[in-house]
Amino acid sequence: MWKYILKKLLLAIPVLLGITIIDYAIMSLAGSPLDMMVGPRVSEAAKEARAAQWGLNQPVWAQYWTWLTQVLQGNLGYSYKSYQPVSELIGSHVGPTLLLMGVSMVLGLLIAIPAGIYSAVHRYKKRDYAVVSASFLLSSIPGFFLALVLIYFFTVRLGWLPSSGMYTPGTGGDAGDILRHMIQPALVLAFGVAGGNIRYIRSSVLEILEMDYLRTATAKGLGRRIVIRRHAFRNALLPIVTVIGMQIPTLFGGAVIVEQIFSWPGLGLITMSAVMGRDYPVIMGVCLLSAVVVQISNLATDILYAVVDPTIKY
Repeated sequence: MWKYILKKLLLAIPVLLGITIIDYAIMSLAGSPLDMMVGPRVSEAAKEARAAQWGLNQPVWAQYWTWLTQVLQGNLGYSYKSYQPVSELIGSHVGPTLLLMGVSMVLGLLIAIPAGIYSAVHRYKKRDYAVVSASFLLSSIPGFFLALVLIYFFTVRLGWLPSSGMYTPGTGGDAGDILRHMIQPALVLAFGVAGGNIRYIRSSVLEILEMDYLRTATAKGLGRRIVIRRHAFRNALLPIVTVIGMQIPTLFGGAVIVEQIFSWPGLGLITMSAVMGRDYPVIMGVCLLSAVVVQISNLATDILYAVVDPTIKY
């Protein structure tokens, strides 16, 4: 296992390098940050001085090489807008994003796993069709539209929940206040996770229920709940783990839009601000973090394979 993990980590290096090259090339094609410097007091001389300060007067490959050498030294650069170190900027916003992602993932799986098993056990019945239809509905609704619907009902009409921020300004931001602010964005992300996973879990459990050893266990007098809990669900976990591992990067990207709508102070908020302002160092820092998250989630998924199924040997 350790050799396999080391091999995956070594393979991740050229993958991350290729991702950063593509990201930097696409970002440079979008335009220069100097184009955002507009106003009657901004002269061409000021733009040229700023270009020399930021290194934007060099070719794109030289700019990328400068950025890469700084990253290898542990320096992600400084924001063009706030002049803060990018590492500190990301570090101050990654906590709220991880909190929102974690709660949304757990909540989505708490909905998807029982619903998928229930649908598989009652296959081809009205209850099965109802669960599958609900799964398609949750998967089809765009996150931003669902967010606006929740804000309209729970904030505008009912006034039960706040619609922006992580806590009420002027308060200490206790756990109860954070929970009230997190309900709506967490529900939006959790419904997306649940909608996509219910059908996968149903399909996995259905395939396992057709196995001969489960029929034998049922014929020996074991109850249906015991058969499903001890035998069917554990053997159906392998494809479910794959889907969950794929959901983490998707959830990480989907949080950008949700955080923007609900003004959640996470990475999504600073990412949108950086994209609109062409803040190269912040954009590259977030892209690098996203690529690392994808690599870690894939590695964790491979390791969980061996935990779920001890017969797997790498």
